[in-house]
Amino acid sequence: MTTPVIQDEPVRHQLQSFRSQIAHEFSSILSWWMNHAIDEQYGGFYGSIDHHNTVDILAPKGSVLNSRILWTFSAAYNFTGHQPYLKMATRAYEYIVTHLLDDTMGGIYWTVDHAGHPFDTKKQVYAQAFALYAFAEYYKATRQEPVKERAIELYTLIERFSYDKEQEGYYEAFTREWGPLSDLRLSAKDANEKKSMNTHLHVLEAYTNLHRIWPDEGLRRQITRLINNFLDHIVHPITYHQALFFDEHWHTRSSIVSFGHDVEASWLLTEAAHMISDGELIIRVKKVALQMAYAAARGLDYDGGMWYEQDSSTNLWVKEKHWWPQAEALVGFFHAWQVSGDNTFLQHTLNNWEFIRENIIDTTLGEWRWGVLNEASGTEKTIMSWEDKAGLWKCPYHNGRACIELMKRIDGIVKM
Repeated sequence: MTTPVIQDEPVRHQLQSFRSQIAHEFSSILSWWMNHAIDEQYGGFYGSIDHHNTVDILAPKGSVLNSRILWTFSAAYNFTGHQPYLKMATRAYEYIVTHLLDDTMGGIYWTVDHAGHPFDTKKQVYAQAFALYAFAEYYKATRQEPVKERAIELYTLIERFSYDKEQEGYYEAFTREWGPLSDLRLSAKDANEKKSMNTHLHVLEAYTNLHRIWPDEGLRRQITRLINNFLDHIVHPITYHQALFFDEHWHTRSSIVSFGHDVEASWLLTEAAHMISDGELIIRVKKVALQMAYAAARGLDYDGGMWYEQDSSTNLWVKEKHWWPQAEALVGFFHAWQVSGDNTFLQHTLNNWEFIRENIIDTTLGEWRWGVLNEASGTEKTIMSWEDKAGLWKCPYHNGRACIELMKRIDGIVKM
């Protein structure tokens, strides 16, 4: 990766200030989860905490939430060495293994009830990927061989049941017994299709992290195939936006543009290509990823915030600014600046951070709000207070990871 040489003293100071702000926010995010999310009565973490920090003690507990908590606190410990972070990671790991891991059929349940009993037992490949991602990170923190073995077991299950040997790529979901499932959707808003960009992105992310602790040749081959799936099928060769849903033959089944996913994929694809050290693929990915970042910038509003979605067939926009596209914009545009040296990308990052500080961070109750939406006037913003602050989807992963990535990247550029 090409990193700009910082010769401009004001830019150096700007990055140092930015890094300090990010470090403070990182600590605040993790403190909120340690202070508010632990379920002392039923174990693990609460399944839902609303915008006002009110706990729903009876809410189901999701595998994605728990895996993301495990990854975040493992990564935080690996970055800082702060022991309370490892304690939180261990709590998450033990809860997943005890309650969400299917000892009979293998894999991870989608949800358990508030008391830890199986609730929705489907095997969503997206959830398997996040557990794998988290197990690999926790292994880096603990070096416990059973953790690594569980990560490899999940990889083996994904390859055995989900990998499409004829057309390549990965199928979305299965029953508890790994049989056919009629409803493959992650959520009600998704299309009921055999393959999705989202699942492929997070399988790639998980496999990349697994390769760090287990550089297996078969795993390396599958990472290569996944990257090529993105380059050949998922990323549009002209617009550089990603298609979101496909049938088993890679025919596109969606016209929605997800700006947050575009900017997220731009840096995750680059990371994966570097992980397997494929020189030709790195060059190819770098070119595409940079164009994806330019394409994602279409989703930026004048205030620095990133819009949620656009339907390219109707030009209808979802005028909402959720927390996670903002977090991914921070990293994705900073990465694009590192790759290209185009200062416009650095300015996108800094503008987006100001938007986050002013609109997304809850300076009173802590953590990040779900998001804001613009009123018809285009200037007034309404906080999406009806959405969770912690839940099946809301977690410390996107914003926590953005902080870690930015601190690492700035440390590599500017001697603090």
